[in-house]
Amino acid sequence: MRNAKSQQHAKTLRKALTDAEQKLWQRLRGRQLEGCKFRRQVPIGPYIADFACLEAYLIVEVDGGQHLESSRDALRDAWFAAQGFRLLRFWNTQALVETDAVVDAILSTLQRPHPDLPPLAGEGVQREIR
Repeated sequence: MRNAKSQQHAKTLRKALTDAEQKLWQRLRGRQLEGCKFRRQVPIGPYIADFACLEAYLIVEVDGGQHLESSRDALRDAWFAAQGFRLLRFWNTQALVETDAVVDAILSTLQRPHPDLPPLAGEGVQREIR
């Protein structure tokens, strides 16, 4: 469900990462965690996820105070969950100051099997994202 507008918006966001996103990206990129590939500012359905490991169906969001009790975020989180994604949400301050703890939480989630996904049976196996 990617369209040209969301692809362009994601590209713009990748060029303008927040300091917190940049710091976390340095720890996620290059398959540093369990060999899992993370992408940044990924269009998924009608939304753009800050970071996503599509093979593990894991989304990581890094948010500022404007997201506090956001009804839009609740709808977004529910949509991701309905698609089978696990979602971890951290505050900018956590990603900047407690980077190791954030990475440990992501690693812990990656090490737990996803409750709804069968094991992958070889390369090229992908689930369709609605």
